[in-house]
Amino acid sequence: MLTEDGQHLYVSYDEYHSLIEKLALKVHQSGWQFDTVLCLARGGMRPGDMLSRIFSKPLAIMAASSYRAQAGTVQGQLDMARFITTAQGEIAGRVLLVDDLTDSGHTLQSVVEMLRRDYPAISALRSAVIWSKQVSTFVPDYSAEFLPSNPWIHQPFEVYDQMPPEKLLQKWRL
Repeated sequence: MLTEDGQHLYVSYDEYHSLIEKLALKVHQSGWQFDTVLCLARGGMRPGDMLSRIFSKPLAIMAASSYRAQAGTVQGQLDMARFITTAQGEIAGRVLLVDDLTDSGHTLQSVVEMLRRDYPAISALRSAVIWSKQVSTFVPDYSAEFLPSNPWIHQPFEVYDQMPPEKLLQKWRL
Protein backbone atom coordinates (compact mmCIF):
# COMPACT_ATOMS: atom_id res chain seq x y z
CA MET A 1 0.00 0.00 0.00
CA LEU A 2 1.43 3.36 -1.06
CA THR A 3 0.87 6.15 1.46
CA GLU A 4 -1.05 9.19 0.31
CA ASP A 5 2.08 11.33 0.23
CA GLY A 6 3.81 8.76 -2.00
CA GLN A 7 6.78 8.60 0.41
CA HIS A 8 6.30 5.04 1.69
CA LEU A 9 5.23 1.74 0.16
CA TYR A 10 4.13 -0.92 2.67
CA VAL A 11 4.19 -4.46 1.31
CA SER A 12 2.55 -7.50 2.92
CA TYR A 13 3.93 -11.02 2.59
CA ASP A 14 1.13 -11.91 0.17
CA GLU A 15 1.86 -8.88 -2.03
CA TYR A 16 5.59 -9.62 -1.87
CA HIS A 17 5.15 -13.22 -3.03
CA SER A 18 2.67 -12.19 -5.73
CA LEU A 19 5.18 -9.68 -7.12
CA ILE A 20 7.89 -12.36 -7.28
CA GLU A 21 5.46 -14.61 -9.17
CA LYS A 22 4.71 -11.72 -11.54
CA LEU A 23 8.47 -11.27 -12.04
CA ALA A 24 8.84 -14.98 -12.81
CA LEU A 25 6.11 -14.74 -15.43
CA LYS A 26 7.81 -11.78 -17.10
CA VAL A 27 11.07 -13.71 -17.32
CA HIS A 28 9.24 -16.79 -18.62
CA GLN A 29 7.23 -14.87 -21.21
CA SER A 30 10.40 -13.26 -22.55
CA GLY A 31 11.53 -16.69 -23.72
CA TRP A 32 15.06 -16.13 -22.41
CA GLN A 33 16.67 -19.30 -21.12
CA PHE A 34 19.24 -19.16 -18.34
CA ASP A 35 21.41 -21.65 -16.48
CA THR A 36 21.74 -20.11 -13.02
CA VAL A 37 19.99 -17.64 -10.75
CA LEU A 38 22.51 -15.36 -9.02
CA CYS A 39 20.95 -13.47 -6.14
CA LEU A 40 22.41 -10.52 -4.28
CA ALA A 41 22.33 -11.00 -0.54
CA ARG A 42 20.43 -9.85 1.36
CA GLY A 43 17.58 -8.29 -0.63
CA GLY A 44 17.75 -10.68 -3.56
CA MET A 45 17.84 -13.87 -1.51
CA ARG A 46 14.10 -14.38 -1.15
CA PRO A 47 13.22 -13.61 -4.78
CA GLY A 48 16.30 -15.51 -5.96
CA ASP A 49 15.28 -18.58 -3.98
CA MET A 50 11.73 -18.48 -5.36
CA LEU A 51 12.91 -17.99 -8.97
CA SER A 52 15.41 -20.82 -8.55
CA ARG A 53 12.58 -23.10 -7.44
CA ILE A 54 10.08 -21.95 -10.10
CA PHE A 55 12.56 -22.40 -12.95
CA SER A 56 14.34 -25.45 -11.44
CA LYS A 57 17.72 -23.73 -11.80
CA PRO A 58 20.65 -23.73 -9.39
CA LEU A 59 20.98 -20.78 -7.03
CA ALA A 60 24.22 -18.84 -6.59
CA ILE A 61 24.70 -16.16 -3.95
CA MET A 62 26.81 -13.02 -3.90
CA ALA A 63 26.90 -10.63 -0.98
CA ALA A 64 26.66 -6.92 -1.72
CA SER A 65 25.71 -4.20 0.71
CA SER A 66 25.39 -0.45 0.64
CA TYR A 67 22.52 0.18 3.08
CA ARG A 68 23.72 -0.17 6.64
CA ALA A 69 23.25 2.98 8.68
CA GLN A 70 20.03 3.79 10.52
CA ALA A 71 18.48 0.32 10.19
CA GLY A 72 19.32 0.11 6.51
CA THR A 73 17.84 3.44 5.46
CA VAL A 74 21.02 5.32 4.61
CA GLN A 75 23.14 4.31 1.64
CA GLY A 76 26.85 4.07 2.31
CA GLN A 77 29.89 2.66 0.56
CA LEU A 78 29.20 -0.37 -1.63
CA ASP A 79 30.84 -3.57 -0.43
CA MET A 80 30.88 -6.57 -2.76
CA ALA A 81 32.02 -10.10 -1.99
CA ARG A 82 35.10 -11.36 -3.78
CA PHE A 83 33.54 -14.78 -4.36
CA ILE A 84 30.22 -16.19 -5.48
CA THR A 85 28.82 -19.19 -3.62
CA THR A 86 27.36 -21.92 -5.79
CA ALA A 87 27.16 -25.70 -5.54
CA GLN A 88 27.80 -25.94 -9.28
CA GLY A 89 31.49 -25.01 -9.19
CA GLU A 90 32.29 -21.66 -10.79
CA ILE A 91 29.41 -19.63 -12.13
CA ALA A 92 29.18 -19.82 -15.91
CA GLY A 93 26.81 -19.69 -18.86
CA ARG A 94 23.65 -17.62 -18.92
CA VAL A 95 22.98 -15.95 -15.58
CA LEU A 96 19.87 -14.24 -14.24
CA LEU A 97 21.02 -11.66 -11.65
CA VAL A 98 18.30 -11.05 -9.04
CA ASP A 99 17.84 -8.35 -6.42
CA ASP A 100 14.82 -6.93 -4.65
CA LEU A 101 14.97 -3.47 -6.19
CA THR A 102 16.94 -0.93 -8.09
CA ASP A 103 16.94 2.25 -6.05
CA SER A 104 19.83 4.47 -7.09
CA GLY A 105 21.06 1.80 -9.51
CA HIS A 106 24.59 1.95 -8.13
CA THR A 107 24.68 -1.59 -6.68
CA LEU A 108 23.36 -3.41 -9.72
CA GLN A 109 25.48 -1.38 -12.14
CA SER A 110 28.61 -2.11 -10.12
CA VAL A 111 27.81 -5.82 -9.81
CA VAL A 112 27.11 -6.15 -13.55
CA GLU A 113 30.40 -4.41 -14.38
CA MET A 114 32.30 -6.68 -11.97
CA LEU A 115 30.66 -9.84 -13.33
CA ARG A 116 31.45 -8.90 -16.93
CA ARG A 117 35.03 -8.04 -16.01
CA ASP A 118 35.91 -10.84 -13.58
CA TYR A 119 33.79 -13.80 -14.74
CA PRO A 120 34.49 -14.47 -18.42
CA ALA A 121 32.69 -17.83 -18.17
CA ILE A 122 29.38 -15.91 -17.94
CA SER A 123 28.20 -15.88 -21.55
CA ALA A 124 24.99 -13.88 -21.03
CA LEU A 125 23.72 -11.80 -18.14
CA ARG A 126 20.30 -10.34 -17.48
CA SER A 127 18.89 -8.68 -14.38
CA ALA A 128 15.56 -9.02 -12.60
CA VAL A 129 14.15 -7.03 -9.68
CA ILE A 130 10.83 -6.78 -7.92
CA TRP A 131 10.79 -2.97 -7.93
CA SER A 132 12.41 -0.54 -10.33
CA LYS A 133 12.36 3.12 -9.33
CA GLN A 134 12.31 5.91 -11.87
CA VAL A 135 15.24 7.59 -10.09
CA SER A 136 17.46 4.59 -10.77
CA THR A 137 20.32 5.01 -13.22
CA PHE A 138 20.24 1.25 -13.88
CA VAL A 139 17.40 -0.23 -15.93
CA PRO A 140 16.91 -3.95 -15.22
CA ASP A 141 15.91 -6.37 -17.95
CA TYR A 142 12.91 -7.51 -15.91
CA SER A 143 10.92 -5.74 -13.23
CA ALA A 144 7.67 -6.76 -11.56
CA GLU A 145 6.68 -3.20 -10.70
CA PHE A 146 7.85 0.20 -11.91
CA LEU A 147 7.63 2.98 -9.33
CA PRO A 148 7.43 6.45 -10.93
CA SER A 149 7.98 8.01 -7.51
CA ASN A 150 10.78 7.22 -5.10
CA PRO A 151 9.00 5.72 -2.08
CA TRP A 152 10.81 3.97 0.72
CA ILE A 153 9.74 0.34 0.43
CA HIS A 154 8.83 -1.36 3.70
CA GLN A 155 9.22 -5.08 3.06
CA PRO A 156 7.32 -7.48 5.33
CA PHE A 157 10.36 -9.12 6.94
CA GLU A 158 12.05 -5.83 7.94
CA VAL A 159 10.44 -6.09 11.36
CA TYR A 160 13.36 -8.42 12.19
CA ASP A 161 15.86 -5.59 11.68
CA GLN A 162 14.65 -4.23 15.02
CA MET A 163 14.01 -7.56 16.78
CA PRO A 164 17.10 -8.92 18.53
CA PRO A 165 16.79 -12.16 20.54
CA GLU A 166 15.89 -10.21 23.68
CA LYS A 167 12.79 -8.81 22.01
CA LEU A 168 11.88 -12.28 20.73
CA LEU A 169 12.13 -13.54 24.30
CA GLN A 170 9.73 -10.81 25.38
CA LYS A 171 7.38 -11.60 22.52
CA TRP A 172 7.29 -15.33 23.20
CA ARG A 173 7.83 -15.06 26.97
CA LEU A 174 10.24 -18.00 26.99
